[in-house]
Amino acid sequence: MELSTSMSPSPVGSEIFALVVLLAISAVALLILRYYLPLRTTPAFLLVPVFFALWLPASMVLLVPIDLASSAVAEDIDARGIWLEPRALRVSWRITYWLTFSLTWFILPILAEYSDSGYREPKDKVLDSLRSNAQYYAIVFGSGFVGLVYVLISYGHFSESLKSTVMALAYCWGLVLAIYLMGHGLVAIPRRLIRGANVSGRLRAIQSNAPKIYERMEDAEMNLEDLEMIVSELSRRKGGSVSLFQDWVEELVDLTNLPEAQPSRASVLRGSGDAPSVLPTVITEKYMAELTRRLVRAKHARSRYVSEWHRLLRDAVKTQAILDSAASKKLDFGSASPHSGFWEKHTYLTPYTRYVLHYHVVPYFRNTLGAVLALASACIVWSEMVKGVLPSFSIIRYSVVHHWEGDNGQVGLAGQAIAALWMLYMCAAALTSITEVKVWRGRALVRRNTAHESAFWYASQVARLSVPLSYNFMTFLGGIYRNTVFYDFLGQLINLTPLGKWFDYLFPAFILLPICATLFGLYGKVKRIFGFGVDVIDDGDGDDPYSAYGTGSWREGRDLIERELHGTSAVVRGRRAEAAARISGTGVGQGAGAARATPVLSVPRAQRTGPTSPLGTSPNTRPQANTSARRVGAASRGIETDPDDENFFEALGHRFKNTIDTMDTPKWLQDIGQGIKKPKWMGGDDDEGSGSRPRDNNNGNNNSDVRRWFGGSGEGRVRL
Repeated sequence: MELSTSMSPSPVGSEIFALVVLLAISAVALLILRYYLPLRTTPAFLLVPVFFALWLPASMVLLVPIDLASSAVAEDIDARGIWLEPRALRVSWRITYWLTFSLTWFILPILAEYSDSGYREPKDKVLDSLRSNAQYYAIVFGSGFVGLVYVLISYGHFSESLKSTVMALAYCWGLVLAIYLMGHGLVAIPRRLIRGANVSGRLRAIQSNAPKIYERMEDAEMNLEDLEMIVSELSRRKGGSVSLFQDWVEELVDLTNLPEAQPSRASVLRGSGDAPSVLPTVITEKYMAELTRRLVRAKHARSRYVSEWHRLLRDAVKTQAILDSAASKKLDFGSASPHSGFWEKHTYLTPYTRYVLHYHVVPYFRNTLGAVLALASACIVWSEMVKGVLPSFSIIRYSVVHHWEGDNGQVGLAGQAIAALWMLYMCAAALTSITEVKVWRGRALVRRNTAHESAFWYASQVARLSVPLSYNFMTFLGGIYRNTVFYDFLGQLINLTPLGKWFDYLFPAFILLPICATLFGLYGKVKRIFGFGVDVIDDGDGDDPYSAYGTGSWREGRDLIERELHGTSAVVRGRRAEAAARISGTGVGQGAGAARATPVLSVPRAQRTGPTSPLGTSPNTRPQANTSARRVGAASRGIETDPDDENFFEALGHRFKNTIDTMDTPKWLQDIGQGIKKPKWMGGDDDEGSGSRPRDNNNGNNNSDVRRWFGGSGEGRVRL
């Protein structure tokens, strides 16, 4: 008996592969969360939405290639690669898109303001969060209403107008942000790799950044001390309106961790009768909430800049060690810090192989990778420019679609892998730019100590950029993407009106604006023209990364790093006294941004033989970050050093100074004043015939030391 059955192919293998990849993506998302947040102490209302805000965009990198392979029509089904049924794809896209949409526009903004609120009760936090987001939602809903009116006039129907307007407006706003950030990152990433291949140039860039980061760390610490003084003074108030918030005040005191050995700061506030009052007369719940919010922000700001400063010190030490290893052909980074990662604590390389790796292999690898990514950036920009006019000239199109059948193409497994790499690079370019942009409130990602509000904000940006970047990539492939489920779900709604269609094709051409601005240093030129506190320090704007204006040069950063590594930074000594004097004179209650003196970075070096350093290891067990100590000592002796860093006039001035310093004083100049009598109250001789007391040949000091005026002896002791 012969059975003729036509069995349809089953995507069981593809489904298993997709599940395994999703599990891998989940593990990567958890590792990212663990790197920036302590998982055990972080509340669940933060971990769960932030995890999905990372996991859903990452799953789009998997869904887009699968959708391309599943939607292409071809006789050879085995050539599809990883594919799924259209119904499964549609359900996946709906879940992914609407969850991402909800997280971006509703869940994450509300939770971010909830975590940033200074109130104690959850109900008060929610109300404060809604009040903070009221203006944001007014703008969103107002734009949506205007778009709805336009779609109704243009489309003439109401069945799909509301949903299409919401999806199209969200896509357009995300595309604007994604194009700008991606354009900046497409230039910044390859350039950073190529510049970092030069070890001496990398050290120079680190030194140029040192004064700016150190100054910000000092400002953050002084701001935190100002708020701690306010809390200390608040805790000393008894009775009145403060008694209504006694438990709240005690929580703030526990949050500040004020040491008992510092009563002088609060005593300055109480002892200064002429100083304005730091605290208001009546303490209200709103004041307590605002003080709590400011204190939490100040603590996270201090943690951010302290982390950046210690990371800069570690980079400076490692880079200087790599540079110094050229002479000995051996590289030893010393003992690892307790906070180092697994790969830094466990190494199996010998000093010579480590030298070969870091001095020869890594620079060549950075140059090669930078050149490859620069070529990839050029391909992305070219594909953006020609996709609306000449889609057949798109380079990305031919790199992904390998099997052509007339005008139709087939995406195989190799094409899916290449498509995933293209999407990863585009997302990396956009997301890297987010971390470099100076955003409001000073948000930043700090290892193991990221503020909750910052975590929500960065997660919302990741979710906001995922859909526009995914759909924008699919438009590089010509007419093939119109057969996908993603186009049927989102693309036809974007192209519902002529405005949306032309916006989708023409606006990505504006990627040339951020690219040219980054490539030719437009940001630095604008800051110099308008005087926005120029500090041109390798910020990706195309300017010279080895020059800094306004916050100190690389030489100042070199000396600052040297003093900090040896524990001789004298700036910290007067910080607390300066903060106390500033509050007593200006009043912190008027705002934390009161006028303050700029931290002095050029401090004379002091010798210290202490065994510890800021990085937790002995200075003798690590390579020195720089040779500024030898340079400063040589300069004080009149020895000319580092001639390549001097211009003609500096070198000529140094030669004149060395010549004058090495001249002996003439005898006639030394004898001037020997015959002049000094009065008895200045320690003159009792004998009228004597001119002056003989000079001590041992130390060169006159016996009439000024310390005798205060009852001191000739041995240097002063009686107070």
